[in-house]
Amino acid sequence: MNQDPPSNSPQVNKWLITIAVMLGTFMEVVDTTVVNVALPQIAGNLSAGVDESTWVLTSYLVSNAIVLPITGWLSALFGRKRFLMLCLAVFTGSSMLCAAAPNLGMLVFFRVIQGLGGGALQPISQAILLETFPVKERGMAMAIWGIGVIIAPIVGPVMGGWLTDNLSWRWAFYINFPAGLLALALTALFIFDPPHVRAQRAGRIDYWGLGLLVVALGALQVVLDKGEREDWFSSAFIVRLTVISVVSLAWLIYWELKTKDPVVDLRLCKERNYASGITLMFFVGFVLYGSIMLLPLFLQTLMAYDATTSGWALAYGGVSMLITLPLVGRLTSVIDNRILIGVGLVINALSVYLMSLYNLQIDFATAWWPRFIQGIGVAFVFVPLTTLTMSRISQEKMGNATGIFNLMRNLGGSFGIAVASTLLSRRAQFHQGHLVEHLTPFSLPFNDWLHRAGQIFPGLGPDGSFWSAPQAMAALYGEVQRQAQMLAYCDVYWFFTLVFLAMLPLVLLMRRAARPTGPVGLSH
Repeated sequence: MNQDPPSNSPQVNKWLITIAVMLGTFMEVVDTTVVNVALPQIAGNLSAGVDESTWVLTSYLVSNAIVLPITGWLSALFGRKRFLMLCLAVFTGSSMLCAAAPNLGMLVFFRVIQGLGGGALQPISQAILLETFPVKERGMAMAIWGIGVIIAPIVGPVMGGWLTDNLSWRWAFYINFPAGLLALALTALFIFDPPHVRAQRAGRIDYWGLGLLVVALGALQVVLDKGEREDWFSSAFIVRLTVISVVSLAWLIYWELKTKDPVVDLRLCKERNYASGITLMFFVGFVLYGSIMLLPLFLQTLMAYDATTSGWALAYGGVSMLITLPLVGRLTSVIDNRILIGVGLVINALSVYLMSLYNLQIDFATAWWPRFIQGIGVAFVFVPLTTLTMSRISQEKMGNATGIFNLMRNLGGSFGIAVASTLLSRRAQFHQGHLVEHLTPFSLPFNDWLHRAGQIFPGLGPDGSFWSAPQAMAALYGEVQRQAQMLAYCDVYWFFTLVFLAMLPLVLLMRRAARPTGPVGLSH
């Protein structure tokens, strides 16, 4: 029989505890979105290419994922309160270092540290809230936690855009300093480990598994970040790192299946729902993070929008998610969750398909509307997918299961960003070569453009020839590049549409959720 959890000692108002833990969580979730709108400015300021600037996103996601499977062990080792304060301190300090980074390499390095500090903030805050509120109020506690996590993606892009436009991209990191100090102070004053947490002792840690996980993901991260710049497998450096990553991953799988206390419990994948669920989560993260990365780049580099406006375009997805989640929460108890997931995937496919129809004449409403639809689709996928994936996992395995679940989401996001960057670059080159083939006197559109260019540049060159007019040639080349980039964005969004549709058969492999005997997926 469930009993209310032991109170923190000394007695502290539960709302003060809620504010303390939610501030750190809010800050961490904001930081996963706030940088997206600043990527063009980061690239320009640090003399990097747009594809290189995406390393700022992928490095954070992978380092964040590494911490997730060992959060429980680290909490037992340091004590949960001390570990939470350590995470807040690392996250806040590395944010300051990110803001002061003199070049892209240092920024990526500090983002890795920031990801290590931020990875545990969400699961720890969730666990503290569950223990702070009585059992009968746990639903309300999780609703509060969920609202904070969902509002953050609304605030993040808008705040990041405003700071970038009015101050500098560096303020997207500086803003964490006062929030981090306040979170640290509130944690020190109002968070106390209950007796059962203080009595915990860190058990045996799977050092081999952890080491192999770090090596595999670290090597994979470098491959994803530098692959496009190094022309992928034509580079011996990329080939060597790929071999290291694949061998480490294979060894990790073998080791985790035979060891008694694995850091990543792969035996959970024997459950069909769980195996299908984490695979779906990987590809949902793949498309979601990839598409969110592309939209601000498109709006700022091709449509000449400022960072604030492109931030608003992203924020509409958070607004629709906030509106839709309560409805989906109610539907999960009356409709087969597999149907809800299927509906969500179709809605997501529709959203990225609408993005594939973008052109260089769209208005702002056309830009944000697909993102609004995407937020609805994400709400329809995340809630029932989490419920169905965890429905047949025992409470004892729930902490490891949720860690792997979030690990797959972050890995999918890192892959999605890398693949989107590569496709964008390759398809832009393809379309540029294709468009140049049509710049001949026999092309009607080209002759029409020549006529309009003659009105802009009277006389064209010294000999009256278009080809000897530098201004006209520059204008033509710029227009070809813009059109090639636009077509490349459309291609990537169309690819994402196909990925979402290809996920539908995986839903059919999942079984109907078992009747829950307690809160699903919330135990840590």
